[in-house]
Amino acid sequence: MMKAGIGSAAITMADGTVVAALVAVNAAGDIIDPATGRVVAGVRTADGKGFADARVMLRSGTVGRPLAARPVENTTIGVVATNAALTKVQALKVAQMAHDGYARAISPVHTPGDGDTIFAIATGTTPGEVEDGRMGIIGALAAEVMADAIVRAATQATGVAGIPALRDLPAPSR
Repeated sequence: MMKAGIGSAAITMADGTVVAALVAVNAAGDIIDPATGRVVAGVRTADGKGFADARVMLRSGTVGRPLAARPVENTTIGVVATNAALTKVQALKVAQMAHDGYARAISPVHTPGDGDTIFAIATGTTPGEVEDGRMGIIGALAAEVMADAIVRAATQATGVAGIPALRDLPAPSR
């Protein structure tokens, strides 16, 4: 296992709308940087110096333990926030869309051993009703910032007794 932690990211649109994410990452799956496709935290090789890549292990059938062996021991829990004025229905849709960020940055995700959840909040401090087209853009950006926040949670973490973070591994792993 590896240590991750808390990550955040935000995007400000040209009209002043902000979409941000805050996430606590303790995923059962590997953390993947969507920009590069590289594993930045997760299952390590036998020598502990590199990554085994859970995607490869799943495809080859070499997963070490059943994914449901220890239910709800791992979770990634996050919140996406915007200053737009979303209705409750729109906020729900933005939260649902933000789960795409989980899928981009965690593999596997939403396993029986995970309690993965995302909440959405909208402060409504920017004026005007949000039509569905704009809400769709906010949701798409919510997925982007969530993926970025997950990667930051892994790359900025510091290890704890016996559980290394990315920065504790030899340079080639980074």
